[in-house]
Amino acid sequence: MASLVVGPTLRDRIVAEQPNDRFLCRMRELSEAGRIGGFVVVSDGALVFEGRLCVPKVWELRREILREAHSAPYTIHPGSTKMYQDLKKSFWWRGMKRQVAKFVDGCLVCQQVKAERQKPRGLLQPLEVPLWKWECITMDYLVELPKSRSGYDSIWVIVDHLTKSAHFLPVRTTMKASDYAELF
Repeated sequence: MASLVVGPTLRDRIVAEQPNDRFLCRMRELSEAGRIGGFVVVSDGALVFEGRLCVPKVWELRREILREAHSAPYTIHPGSTKMYQDLKKSFWWRGMKRQVAKFVDGCLVCQQVKAERQKPRGLLQPLEVPLWKWECITMDYLVELPKSRSGYDSIWVIVDHLTKSAHFLPVRTTMKASDYAELF
């Protein structure tokens, strides 16, 4: 004679672990005291955030949720954005988006099968070291600063590549290229 054993559902296990998570306990207390919005205790005693079940910081539960959402035969290994959008309809935990991305990045199947959408990176080429001071410079601007008494509202930054010395010149955003040439 065969026997059928029915174990607790994933939801039951999540709800059972919620009291062991200090953060979720604190959110439950604040919610019950009416001092925080979004968190609610529903009829079965589960803590939910904006209608989504709060998953405690138990890696086995989170891994099971992530594995089911990513590696089940009917999910076809979604990318991190799609998987996060799907999961956030039902579940919530702190750092969920980051953890979903990390899980998907670590999927061996996805690494081997999915094509990279970005252009392959090339090797970094070192910059040539200049022979003379001020032969090679970099310029940048700090803009939208409060106006000084003299009417300056920006800073022109000029850095020498050889000596790494910098000049900080007060300028106005209304100045023309000829004004900069004269100042330089």
